[in-house]
Amino acid sequence: MRFLRAVGFESLPTLRGPRLHLRSPTLADHGEWRDLRIASRDFLAPWEPLWPDDDLERSAFRHRLKRWSQETADGLTFPWFLCANRDGRLLGGLTLAQVRRGVTQAGTIGYWMGAPHAGQGYMTEAVALLADHAFRTLGLHRLEAACLPENQPSIRLLRRVGFSEEGRARAYLAIAGAWRDHLLWGLVAGDPVFDPARRPSADRHA
Repeated sequence: MRFLRAVGFESLPTLRGPRLHLRSPTLADHGEWRDLRIASRDFLAPWEPLWPDDDLERSAFRHRLKRWSQETADGLTFPWFLCANRDGRLLGGLTLAQVRRGVTQAGTIGYWMGAPHAGQGYMTEAVALLADHAFRTLGLHRLEAACLPENQPSIRLLRRVGFSEEGRARAYLAIAGAWRDHLLWGLVAGDPVFDPARRPSADRHA
C-alpha cells in the first residue's frame, strides 16, 4: 500500500470481522482508552513494560498518535484499535510494527486486550484479520510474535491463529521492570490461518 508512505495511520483501512472491526485510533479515543487501561491495569501489568508516570495523560496519548502517524507514513508501524461491531466499544489494541522490506518482508505483532473482554475470542479474530491483511494487502511474507513462557492465554491464541513456536530468546524484553525470556513465534504466508467466519458460536478463547 504505497499511499501509506505519504500519509499517517489515519488512512489505515478498517478491517472487519464477524464480531469486531479494527480501525485507526484517534485523539477522541483517549478517554475510553484511558478508562479501559485503568480498569485493566492489574490484568495487563504482568505482561507489559512498566507504564511511564504520564502514560495515561492526554498529552502522552497525543504524542503516541503522532509517533504512530510518522511510523505509518514511513511504512514501519500499523496500529489498530479493536472495537465491537454491536456498539463500537473499545476492546483492546493490535499493532503491526518493525516492518522490514527488501528480502525480509516481515513484521512483528503486539496486542493487548481490556480485562472485561478477555477470554471471549476477540483477539483471535483480530490477529487473524491482521494476518490476512498483512499477507494479502501489505505483501508481507512473515509475521512474528513473542510472549512470556507462562502466558498461556497468549500461547493458545497464537497457536489457534496458526503461528508456530520457533524458539526461546533470552532476556528478550523488559517486562514489569525485569528482562525476561520470551518464546518466539512465526507465521508465514501460505500457512493455514484461523478463519473468523467459521468460529464456533460457543467458543470462548483469548
